[in-house]
Amino acid sequence: MTAGYHEVRLTPDVRRDVVWQALWRYYFRRLIPTDACVLDLGCGYGNFINNVVAARRIAIDYWPDFPHYTDRGVEAVVGSVADLDFLPDHGVDFAFASNLFEHLTQEQFACVLEALRHKLSPRGTLNILQPNYRYAYREYFDDYTHISVYSHVSIVDFMIAHDYEVLSVKPRFMPLTVKSRLPVSPWLVAAYLASPIKPGGKQMLIHARPHR
Repeated sequence: MTAGYHEVRLTPDVRRDVVWQALWRYYFRRLIPTDACVLDLGCGYGNFINNVVAARRIAIDYWPDFPHYTDRGVEAVVGSVADLDFLPDHGVDFAFASNLFEHLTQEQFACVLEALRHKLSPRGTLNILQPNYRYAYREYFDDYTHISVYSHVSIVDFMIAHDYEVLSVKPRFMPLTVKSRLPVSPWLVAAYLASPIKPGGKQMLIHARPHR
């Protein structure tokens, strides 16, 4: 991220907290056992990891101020998401990255995939939530730090090319942003997740794991 990014483009927003609380309650908690070790890559304000209930919660981000936003009990590490040497091998059960890989080069993305190969447990998965260029192309480069472009097709091909098995793909998992005139509430998030129709769905969700 460039200097000033969190003051200009990604400012704190209470609506983001509401969305992530609901996403945990209505979706992610079903995927994460309470005895799991969870790693949040590019943690930002901690909206995901702060809501997680797990035996161990770890967050990493290059932004030096992010530990101020993580809850007590979250192990906050300031550093590169491609440098995971501080983690024990095969100890992470659920790795999560929200709106991260569009900010990295393909070479950096590949480095993260390789690093995770050694850190994910036998049951471990990588779970990616990020803009789907096929549906978000009009707004994609409104964020001046976006440097890589992925659709739900290209990101799957990229991961397969780097020896990952893609378990599921949701091309229209969620709307792109909370910055809209639409109200934000837990019941609306729950209804959206349950609906087969995804109006404004511009973020994709990928579940994958390294080939063993």
